Amino acid sequence: MSDVTTRAFAGGRYVGEREIARGGMATVFLAHDRELDRPVAVKVLDAQLADDEDVAGRFRREALTAARLAHPNVVQVYDAGEEAGEPFI
Repeated sequence: MSDVTTRAFAGGRYVGEREIARGGMATVFLAHDRELDRPVAVKVLDAQLADDEDVAGRFRREALTAARLAHPNVVQVYDAGEEAGEPFI
C-alpha cells in the first residue's frame, strides 16, 4: 500500500492521509474529516470501473445498504457521493 499526498474527497471535507486497503473494485484511505475533526475511512471506486454503470450502481447500493445498518460490529456510513468521476463512501 502506498502513502497518499494529501488527497481530498467531497470537496475537501475529507483529506486522505494514507491508503489502508485495496481490493478488486476499490481502495480505502485513512482520512481526516475536516468538518467534524475526526478520523474516517473513505472507500473510493477505482476510476476505470466508475464508467461501468453496473459496477457504479452496485457501489451505490452498497453505500445505501450499509447506511441502513446499525450494529456495533458494522462500520457506520457518514457520507457517499462522487468526486471527479470517482464514487466514494
